[in-house]
Amino acid sequence: MAPSSAAAGSGAPLEWKLSQVFGERSPGEEAPDVPDDVISSIEFDKTGDHLAVGDRGGRVIIFKRKDGKDHFRRQVERSESDFAWHPEYRYMTEFQSHEPEFDYLKSLEIEEKVNKVKWCPMPNGSLFMLSTNDRTIKLWKVKERKMKKVREKDLGPYICPENALLAERSYVSDQEKINFDNGHHVEWTEKIAQQKLPSHELPGIADYNNDALARCRKIYAHAHDFNINSLSNNSDGETFVSVDDLRINLWNMEISSQCFNIIDIKPTNMEDLTEVITSAQFHPVHCNLLAYSSSRGFIRLVDMRQSALCDHSARILQDGEQRSSKSFFTEIIASISDIKFAADGRYLMSRDYLNLKLWDLHMGSKPVATFKVHEHLCPRLSDLYDNDSIFDKFDCCLSGDGLHFATGSYSYLLRIFSHGFGSEEGVTVGSCKNPSRASLPAAPRARRSSISNLARGFYRQARENSSSVANDTPCDLKQKLLHLAWHPTENLIACAAGSSLFMYYA
Repeated sequence: MAPSSAAAGSGAPLEWKLSQVFGERSPGEEAPDVPDDVISSIEFDKTGDHLAVGDRGGRVIIFKRKDGKDHFRRQVERSESDFAWHPEYRYMTEFQSHEPEFDYLKSLEIEEKVNKVKWCPMPNGSLFMLSTNDRTIKLWKVKERKMKKVREKDLGPYICPENALLAERSYVSDQEKINFDNGHHVEWTEKIAQQKLPSHELPGIADYNNDALARCRKIYAHAHDFNINSLSNNSDGETFVSVDDLRINLWNMEISSQCFNIIDIKPTNMEDLTEVITSAQFHPVHCNLLAYSSSRGFIRLVDMRQSALCDHSARILQDGEQRSSKSFFTEIIASISDIKFAADGRYLMSRDYLNLKLWDLHMGSKPVATFKVHEHLCPRLSDLYDNDSIFDKFDCCLSGDGLHFATGSYSYLLRIFSHGFGSEEGVTVGSCKNPSRASLPAAPRARRSSISNLARGFYRQARENSSSVANDTPCDLKQKLLHLAWHPTENLIACAAGSSLFMYYA
């Protein structure tokens, strides 16, 4: 369904409620987030059964849908009743994706922070995913397995090991006579024949525990001189691109020793540099089309069939209204931090510092719709520049039907918009118990494992505010909701508030 038919598809905006929280601290544990535990990337797989979360400590945590095997049955039950059902997730596994490194040639420290995680096509039901830090990309295979664990039971006086039977045969009384053919008491054997013995008393019954193991299958390294900011898988299932500030490289997943540079905007003299690449994504349908954004507010759509080096763009998407008024901050706030294609590939969503914009690929002169996210911060641009908040990069995401859009804001606020219906200001949802609480100075404390942090989930009611109320409340610039992802088929949003993972449903 296209965004233009939104009014026909649904006549009312969605009502959002909180579903799950992972990693939120209890009221008595109000210390600031440990830097290594802060979430840096979120991604659903295409089925929505798995959710991957990367953090600044180089770890990747995977959550699995609780009802993954009964998804079809749940869909039928939901269609036959009015019960508001929504997916729920549980902790599955985690692994250390990257470690801190040091580039001796450039005397540069490379931190372990996971910049992006991307799920790959799943051949034979296996789970594959890409993760990257500033320089190195890794391909991981996550395999689920069942661990067999034999239950420990008290065998009692009637069941003895064979050696005990041989040693104590002469000491068995007539009342406790053993049938030595099978080592079982006669009465106990008769109960088995009559199926009167409880199943938990049967010997040899095994208990199965689900477990997952992650293994690194490929390492794609030494191809970027600048920090990697984006990854995107191609619809052909065989290739992907890695993006840094000045170059875009095309990889084959099976070949880690070489890649092809398809876009290079590095000038001969770095003093002539006017823009950098901020994000890129493959078209979801056509494997030859690639879109990438720049710090000047341009979105370029290139066709890789035209030439080996795709510096000449096939189409440029640019908001003409931005060129009318210019100031010192114009180019800074015009920088696009993230782009996302709709599922049908017709529409494209972009996020700059102030706005969320919806583009039609058939009309590149201006966006179809513009949703104002940070308009209330326009009078404070000078202060935002002084404390570097104006350079914050917020993600954006779209619903599976392409009718609803979401992005983050300060004070851990989630902004959700709909095209064609609902309020232009959208819906603002808070992602913490007290969003206006001021951030405390960092206190020294022991590093807590992300298992204990993210694996504990609980439920509570969501707090919803209108945009007008949110604009009147103090804006905490240290509480940034930068990363979020929308479930591919359900109205479910996962977003990161510091080291906590919040899930909302509608």
